[in-house]
Amino acid sequence: MNPLKQRIVLLGPPASGKGTQADRLAQEFVTPHVSTGALLRSECERGTPLGREADAWTCKGLLVPDELAVRIVATWMQENGPRFLFDGFPRTVEQAKHLDTALAAIEAPLDLVILLQISDEAIRQRILNRLSCLKCGATFSTSLHGIAEGQACSRCGAPLVRRKDDSAEALEQRLKVYRELTLPVVAYYERTSPAILHRIDAGMGSDAIFAQLSTLLTTL
Repeated sequence: MNPLKQRIVLLGPPASGKGTQADRLAQEFVTPHVSTGALLRSECERGTPLGREADAWTCKGLLVPDELAVRIVATWMQENGPRFLFDGFPRTVEQAKHLDTALAAIEAPLDLVILLQISDEAIRQRILNRLSCLKCGATFSTSLHGIAEGQACSRCGAPLVRRKDDSAEALEQRLKVYRELTLPVVAYYERTSPAILHRIDAGMGSDAIFAQLSTLLTTL
C-alpha cells in the first residue's frame, strides 16, 4: 500500500468546493483540515482584535494581508505539527514562498498541490445558492439541500446565514482578486514543484471529484 500524502494544498476559486472536499478527505484519511477562512471567521464571530482586523478585509471580498494569514498558519503548524490539508492557503505567491521556507526549515516539503478548476458562471450560481454556518464552517446549497436561511445547521445546530462576502458585488471582487493574486500561485508551483501539481475539473459531481482526490492522496 502506498504511503498517504502528508502535506497537501488544495487551491481553487470561490465556491469551487474546496471546503466540502477537504472535509471529506479529512474524515476519510484522518488528515487535519486547515482552512484559514474558517479560522478567520471564528475570530470574527468572537469579535477578537484579530477578527475585527480580518473582517475589515473579508466583508469587502478582499483577501487578508499575507502577514496576517501566514501568522495564523505558522501558529497552527507550531501547535499541531507538519501534517495538514490546507484549504485555500496559500492564496498569494508571497504566502507560498513563506510556506515553502517554513517547511524547508523542518525538512518537510509539500507532497501535493491540487487546483480545482471551474467556470465563472458555475461559481456565480453556487454562490447565489450558498448558505454557511459561522460556527462550524459547513456550507449548504439552497437548491441542492432544500434549505433556507435561518434553518439549523445539520452538523452543529447553529443558524445558517448568507455570508457578507457572498453578495454578487463581493463575488466579482473576489474573482478579480483570485485571478490577480491566487492564480499566480499555480504558476509559482508549476515553476518550482511541477511534479506535485495536479488539476481537477470541479464542475463534476462531488463524488467524482472526491474519487480523483483520493487517488492523488494515495498514489505515488
